[in-house]
Amino acid sequence: MSSDTTRATDPTDSAAFWENHYAGVDPRWGTRPNAVLAEVVTALAPEPGSGGGGRALDLGCGHGGDALWLASLGWDVTAVDVSATALERVAAGADAAGLADRVHPIRHDLARSFPDGTFELVTASYFHTPVEIPREQVLRRAAEAVAPGGLLVLVEHASLAPWSWRDGHEDVTFPGPDDVLASLRLGDGDGDGWLTERCHAPERTATGPGGETATVTDNVIAVRRGRQD
Repeated sequence: MSSDTTRATDPTDSAAFWENHYAGVDPRWGTRPNAVLAEVVTALAPEPGSGGGGRALDLGCGHGGDALWLASLGWDVTAVDVSATALERVAAGADAAGLADRVHPIRHDLARSFPDGTFELVTASYFHTPVEIPREQVLRRAAEAVAPGGLLVLVEHASLAPWSWRDGHEDVTFPGPDDVLASLRLGDGDGDGWLTERCHAPERTATGPGGETATVTDNVIAVRRGRQD
């Protein structure tokens, strides 16, 4: 849910903001998997569940780069976004790649609704927005959707690239990875143990929509839910 936009929109309406955003974005932008997410998933969840066909949930899927990549590995992916335009492009990309049977685009304003069921893998890459939403609550709900033995992977901005969608590129302070992990309140009252697989803030070189590059920092959090006896 991040990139660049300069169009005016209602700052209180998530659907309007992201519809306006995707209307002005090249459909090819964001169709490759996030490199940080790909590294984490490859290391920690290389197989799509036992025997293949595990369920994955991609929150804020945008143009579907992560969802399509996961589906190519054999995951059955529910791809969620608030933008109907983005989801139409995900569906078209899945069809073109022969993955339509494993990619299921579904529209949710995650501040108001959330997909049903549990998933062996739940991911959210750059789940940030200038629209006011209960972000911590949404991410806690994402953790609740992880099946026993499953993995939650969050890749988040810890700094902004110059092409950010934030108007004026104002100074923004992001929480550190430990703060993000603490905000999830994992295990509060549910008796399930959680194993922290990754919780750090590495730097990387990011490439913008015009081919420009910048050094940015990401928060990377990967936690595995304990298996029930």
